[in-house]
Amino acid sequence: MNLKINKRISLFFVCALCACSPYVSPERAMWRTYLNGASFTDMTEMSRVAKRPVYLGAGGRTVSSVVDVSDALEYGDKATNDTMVAREYMSKLEYELYDTLRTPGVSVQRAGTDVVIILVRDAIMELNVGEISVVGDKTLTAIANILRRYDATFIEIAGYTDAMRDANAANALSMDMAQRVGVHLSCHGINTVRMFIVARGSARPIAGQDGVGRLTNRRLELRIAPAR
Repeated sequence: MNLKINKRISLFFVCALCACSPYVSPERAMWRTYLNGASFTDMTEMSRVAKRPVYLGAGGRTVSSVVDVSDALEYGDKATNDTMVAREYMSKLEYELYDTLRTPGVSVQRAGTDVVIILVRDAIMELNVGEISVVGDKTLTAIANILRRYDATFIEIAGYTDAMRDANAANALSMDMAQRVGVHLSCHGINTVRMFIVARGSARPIAGQDGVGRLTNRRLELRIAPAR
């Protein structure tokens, strides 16, 4: 039995224990093991194309391989048909996520063929503590359950902070949040080869930088894109 199989068996038993008790993130020293296969870069069109051979080699599937394409589509332009199939697939994913995630601090949006889940930090993590909360565990588990079914997708996990004087601290904090969520999803059956994990610090605020706005800017964004 090789080392990789041993690691997978060890992670399986650790995750099984997590399922029987309140979720606690594994020791930080183990995070890279849990996230083995994930890319620590922005999920661009180019990065998805570059990762496609590895993704397919790890058992990943494309949307066209899981959707029953109608005869009408087969006679059209391939690029147009692929986009139509992807939109339909992602529309169903969006509906399931929207219908399931009716929780304060959580929203689901469309961006072209992509679906974006915005998770305000305090909606999924303990106050003033770098750990996923009980409510956050339930929310992320619900997301993982859906993403396991819609497995013909890539997932970008991006961490954000509010405005901070120290840019390095902001990047470190946002990376901690992104990796912590990535580990949780990995522990709940999401293939890490699908993941892109990035820290964006205080960049791209979606609200003002005072009061409630600061709380809103501390967030995780899961951008889900169809694999083609």
